Amino acid sequence: MRTDLSRVKERDALANQREPHWQRIRPGCFLGYRPSAREGLGHWIARAYDEPIRQYRLRSLGDYGALPGRDRFAEAKKDAEAFASLVESGGISDLKLETVGEACQRYAESKPDAAGRFKRYVYSDPLARVKLAKLRRRHLRDWRERLEQKPAQVSRRKKGPTRTRPRAPSSVNRDMAVLRAALNQVLAHGAPGTDAAWQEALKAIRNADRQRTLYLDRKQRRSLLEHMDAEAEPFVRTLCLLPLRPGAVAGLTVADFDKRTSELTIGKDKSGKPRRILLPHGAAKLFSEQSRRKLPSAPLLARSNGVAWDRHSWKFPIAEAVVAAGLPKGATAYTLRHSTITDLVNGGLPLLTVAQISDTSAEMIERHYGHLCRAAATEALAGLAL
Repeated sequence: MRTDLSRVKERDALANQREPHWQRIRPGCFLGYRPSAREGLGHWIARAYDEPIRQYRLRSLGDYGALPGRDRFAEAKKDAEAFASLVESGGISDLKLETVGEACQRYAESKPDAAGRFKRYVYSDPLARVKLAKLRRRHLRDWRERLEQKPAQVSRRKKGPTRTRPRAPSSVNRDMAVLRAALNQVLAHGAPGTDAAWQEALKAIRNADRQRTLYLDRKQRRSLLEHMDAEAEPFVRTLCLLPLRPGAVAGLTVADFDKRTSELTIGKDKSGKPRRILLPHGAAKLFSEQSRRKLPSAPLLARSNGVAWDRHSWKFPIAEAVVAAGLPKGATAYTLRHSTITDLVNGGLPLLTVAQISDTSAEMIERHYGHLCRAAATEALAGLAL
């Protein structure tokens, strides 16, 4: 006889057994129920067929104890269907993933930026050992509180005291975003308002991103280069010429630059997706000089000892040159990226093109630089006045 798990009385009459009582929701998607052996709440399980590996995947859904008995089936059915859709779309990648830490490790395999954040804020935290099947909103809420209370380091100098500051809301959002993305690949969202709704604890802080206002014009950037240490000058000049992240520039190799076509392949960046851009004459000439007599695997912009630049080595030469050139306090390597993007937007380049070149979204460009386009449009309209 067909089991109807939607009926509370029929569920309560089911015999306790190791194998769940299954109900077919649709082809390839089943919902299971295992009564409690100790007169407690029964447990719900989702089962979905994974065509590429030709076997079923299972997921524990919990007992939905926060809901009335008559509503538990509907919520469990919705989560089972979401799990089946995730399996069918390829979102579930490994049956052996059991803990939050393992899910993060799998996600970080193709996301270098995420790997660093997980290493700093997840792997050493109690959250990493929590089973995915038992993950609840309270686990992530407690992790978020620990993250928000963790101070951000301002100085990493080996000598002298370490300076810190309170963690900015925008930093908290970035750290939560990568964890949310990792869990989204292996977990369906829990019922809103219940402790199973793990996703609710990772909601972004609204209006956390501050608009980038520190801008160095071309004259100031030339002054910065004039006061720059000779070793760091090619690296910093690249940041003045191209709207790239410092980390992406540091990760370039000689093989990434095609001298014949003046094209540059940028592989190691935030999105993790390689992209090719056509270089202006100045950047192509600089890269031609930097790639001379180097192996294809060597860093394109290396330090005098042949080692690639990193945030610990580029920070101090830039800070010293900012002071020597009398530039605004707080100018960093990222200020150069912002200044270059600002020039591109002011020059009339479409926002979508700027976003593609700089490896960000059109939404972010509009949020931080859209006012420049609106100002230019206002000026153009004013010129039409009679």
